[in-house]
Amino acid sequence: MRRFAALAAALIVVLLTQSTPAVAHGVSMFPGSRTFLCWKDGLRDNGQIIAYNPACAAAIAANGTTPLYNWFAVLRSDAAGRTVGFIPDGQICSGGTGGPYDFSGYNAARTDWPTTHLTSGANIQFRFSNWAAHPGTFRLYVTKNGWNPSSPLAWGDLESFASVTNPPQSGGPGELNYYYWNGQLPAGKTGRHIIYIQWVRSDSNENFFSCSDVVFDGGNGEVTGVGPNQGGTQSPDPTNSATSSPTITPTGNAGCTATWATTSTWSGHFGANITVRNTGNTPINGWTVRWNFSGGQTFDAAPWNGVVESPAPNVAVKNASYNGSLSANATTSFGFNASGTAPTNPVLTCAAS
Repeated sequence: MRRFAALAAALIVVLLTQSTPAVAHGVSMFPGSRTFLCWKDGLRDNGQIIAYNPACAAAIAANGTTPLYNWFAVLRSDAAGRTVGFIPDGQICSGGTGGPYDFSGYNAARTDWPTTHLTSGANIQFRFSNWAAHPGTFRLYVTKNGWNPSSPLAWGDLESFASVTNPPQSGGPGELNYYYWNGQLPAGKTGRHIIYIQWVRSDSNENFFSCSDVVFDGGNGEVTGVGPNQGGTQSPDPTNSATSSPTITPTGNAGCTATWATTSTWSGHFGANITVRNTGNTPINGWTVRWNFSGGQTFDAAPWNGVVESPAPNVAVKNASYNGSLSANATTSFGFNASGTAPTNPVLTCAAS
């Protein structure tokens, strides 16, 4: 089973590598863009992408899965900071039609895209993929009050609310790392909106474009419309903007613990294995382990027997499809290789479901 999971992880890496001719990419990871959250929604343990979300399924039917294996590549090499008059109304989420991949299906005016729940006026930490790192400015827009989410997005629907230049990065490019900055969400917003981010490089004319569906309903980063439980509200997305990880409190008799073991070390790298135990007196159907990589460590590749929900530094790994169910006192484990120095006695938290 461990070998199968490792092969599946390798398949994902190969698919990403083979379908990515350029190296400069990025879209919003929090609030999650349509392409990022549809990738998370559909990605299965064997590396296939099969959507649960109906809007994501429709986009895949229109464009295939290749764009989602390149969820970070909504770009135009000739944009040079242009907006109105360059990208037509109704094609804003795809960055028009001149990019390396066809993201036109992600322009659809629908109300069932994966959605992030936020509080108007709150301070959050924005996160934007640094699949390749470049200097530049992030321009943030939000739809105006009265915008109709059932109508194609037009430039006249958007208003600017912030910008940031050359923010810090959580880790090196090429993984699930990101640029991050703290900022205030626009005040006076209720209901469904789109947060639109344009990343304008200062060292070339290449720009990146990102549509994130949000609802201002007092939420704290919860995401709906991702995974098999389409109607339920997930806990705050581990790739979200919270300045600290959410507190994890098991409910009822469900509970679990996680134990770290460093299995190997070599120059600039280490291996680790984490054992998860059901400490409750009833079976659990899933688990998530969280910890902090405080020394700049990053995963070398996807873990085996686990699925990364949040990258370094605030790591979250959930069960794979085949090892989430544990009877009382039963254990399972997952492992990974990482870059950096192995942490000493990292603090792990485990949440059961």
